[in-house]
Amino acid sequence: MSQASHAWRRRTLLGGLALPALAHAQPAASPWPDRPVRLIVPFGAGGAIDTLSRTVANAFPALANGQALVVENRAGAGGTIAGAVVASARPDGATLMMADLSPNAIGRELQPSLGYDPMRAFTPICHLINLPLVLLAPMALPVTDLPGFLDLARRRGDMVYAHPGIGYIGHLAQELLLRRTGLTMTPVPYRSGAEVARSLLAGETSSSIITVSTSLPFIREGKLRPLAVAGRQRHPFLPDVPTIAEAGGPALAGFEAQGWHGIMAPAGLPEPLVEAANRIFNAALRQPEVARVIEQTQASQIVGGSPADFAAFLQAEHARWAPLIQAAGIRTE
Repeated sequence: MSQASHAWRRRTLLGGLALPALAHAQPAASPWPDRPVRLIVPFGAGGAIDTLSRTVANAFPALANGQALVVENRAGAGGTIAGAVVASARPDGATLMMADLSPNAIGRELQPSLGYDPMRAFTPICHLINLPLVLLAPMALPVTDLPGFLDLARRRGDMVYAHPGIGYIGHLAQELLLRRTGLTMTPVPYRSGAEVARSLLAGETSSSIITVSTSLPFIREGKLRPLAVAGRQRHPFLPDVPTIAEAGGPALAGFEAQGWHGIMAPAGLPEPLVEAANRIFNAALRQPEVARVIEQTQASQIVGGSPADFAAFLQAEHARWAPLIQAAGIRTE
């Protein structure tokens, strides 16, 4: 791991959602789990969130009385199919969810007829990771940086941007960028970050904000141009790429957007089970293979922390994105 990666990880672990000191601790004796646990994943097999889920699941038995964490993929409807499954499950510790922004924080804004309230239907357990995002452009687009891109968009007025699905973080981040700068672009939805990258490579679209992990191979091969990263700090794998807040001028001061995943349970999970689950998932984040997949393969940041930390983060995400969704009239139905 590079020196920059070490420093980046250290800043994350020592920040506001720092992990408890559990590197060598085993979970204390508890009634949970005493049987296999289902982990409902809101996306299909083979993607980044599925890889993360299965990596955590591999580490789970050694930390959890030998019990298995069984990954169950329930893709569709922006993650709300999985959300509905978990929201209606018994709060007994047998069913958990790999949480994501849409099904667990803003689903009601995106889909007013949603049959559950994302802010009331779940018990936050543990914030696992943050996924940095990057604004990309095709190499053929005549710009080399964010100011040039914004100027071109202002002059042309007919540019199109790609996103990996209505209401997904890449979609919301680009809409935030446009609203903050007063620009207009036409959104084109795709089914995944990989499809978005292909649209940029083919010149079908002019820009997109997707995860660093999805775009990094194309950036390294010189096939896509990174204009700015969307986080509050530069990414260690892209040290020469400024943040949107750095490069975007006063209109974009303080700009920040990121993907994230965590662990949720149905609402009403008893406190002893919440504490036991939180302890186990924090310990899982300390396992070398889990950390390697998160930090190297997925170019993401380990977070961890308490259930209260995760609950506060979810409230902040809802407060950040719900007004944008309402103002822009973004709907998935």
